[in-house]
Amino acid sequence: MARETAEAEAGMKGISFPAWYGTHYVTLAELLVRLGSFGVDLTWRVEFDEVVDPRCVEMASRSADAGMDTLTLLSLTTPFLQLIDVEVRGFSGDELVLVLTEFDSSLWDVRAVDERVLTDLRQHYPGAKDL
Repeated sequence: MARETAEAEAGMKGISFPAWYGTHYVTLAELLVRLGSFGVDLTWRVEFDEVVDPRCVEMASRSADAGMDTLTLLSLTTPFLQLIDVEVRGFSGDELVLVLTEFDSSLWDVRAVDERVLTDLRQHYPGAKDL
């Protein structure tokens, strides 16, 4: 991760919540939809520690240069795609505004510059804790 990215992320607030609620896995596609209008115009870059599906290769390829738009990312994450160790960074222009990190298919960390994003996610995912 570039130094500028790490510095931007350090200034964000965040939450953490389980990736599983009973038998329901919170997919990346579900999170993208939950972002609503905040996430629509972002450009996404995705990095995987573990590739679990051919779609992961496609996401990594499409995000290698300028990134991909939200609808492209959403199309690559549906239908159901369970991820293991992935970081998804959302940019508005050149500014990092959102980081979604999934750990071992068990936990999501969400960091955002806009507290309203975190407030909305807290309401949808009980048990979310501040980072």
